[in-house]
Amino acid sequence: MELKNEILRLLAENGRLSAADIAERLQITEKSAQKAVGELEADGVIVGYRAMFDETVLPETAVKAIIEVKTKPERDSGFDRIAKRISKFSKVESVYLVSGSYDLLLEVRGESLKDVAEFVASKLAAIDGVVSTSTLFLLKKYKELGKMMQDEEYKERLNITP
Repeated sequence: MELKNEILRLLAENGRLSAADIAERLQITEKSAQKAVGELEADGVIVGYRAMFDETVLPETAVKAIIEVKTKPERDSGFDRIAKRISKFSKVESVYLVSGSYDLLLEVRGESLKDVAEFVASKLAAIDGVVSTSTLFLLKKYKELGKMMQDEEYKERLNITP
C-alpha cells in the first residue's frame, strides 16, 4: 500500500503524470506504475481527474458560492438522505458534512448571483429537513489545492540611504 500512497501523492500534485513519469520518480517499472494506478481506479480510490484553471475564462462558471446548510437529521439516516438529495442538483459541485453551527457545506456554481440566489430560495430551502442556509459568494481565488492561481508579483524594495 505504500507504493499506492506514493502514487496518490504524486497524482494529487499533478494529475497529468504518465505512468512513465510516475515510474521514473518512484524508481519502479512503468508496468508496475500502470498496474498500481489501474488497481486504484478499479478499487474506487481514484474516482476521477480534474484540471485546475482560471475559472473566469468560462462564462458558465461565473459565480461560485459556499453555502452552509443547517438541517434536521433523520432518525435512521442522519444527514445522509438529505445530503444525497442535495448532491443530485447540477449546480452543486461538492457536499461535505461538517462540524460547527451548520451541518452541511456546499460548493455551488451558477451563471450569476441571481441564479445562485434563485437556486437557494426555490430548490435548496424548499427541501424538507433544511432548517436554514447561509450563502457566501467567492470573489477571488488566490490558491487552490496548494497551487497559487496567479503568479506572485516580485516587488523590489528600494534602498534607503541616509
